[in-house]
Amino acid sequence: MASAPAQQPTLTVEQTRVVLSEVIQAFSVPENAARMDEARESACNDMGKMLQLVLPVATQIQQEVIKAYGFNNEGEGVLKFARLVKMYETQDPEIAAMSAKLKSLLLPPLSTPPIGGAIPAS
Repeated sequence: MASAPAQQPTLTVEQTRVVLSEVIQAFSVPENAARMDEARESACNDMGKMLQLVLPVATQIQQEVIKAYGFNNEGEGVLKFARLVKMYETQDPEIAAMSAKLKSLLLPPLSTPPIGGAIPAS
């Protein structure tokens, strides 16, 4: 097993829960919610534009929280945190639930027709 770089923070399951909870709360701060809404509106549910406009805003919001826990203030820190969360998802149902909530904040709901049913006419 390769050793992790020294600057790589190692969080316990409990610490990861706390940080993840703070990240989710950060998205409900009015200023951040407004930034995300503006980015989503500009993207118009176009996945390419979502990646260009929404993802950078979401990354910045996460960086503001996780940098206090030793993650670097670059996109790399967010990726490392995401990998840590992914690792704990299988071990901890609370982390799995919070991770799903975070993903729902980042990605637009996919508008797919219900399986096996037609879309009702209005």
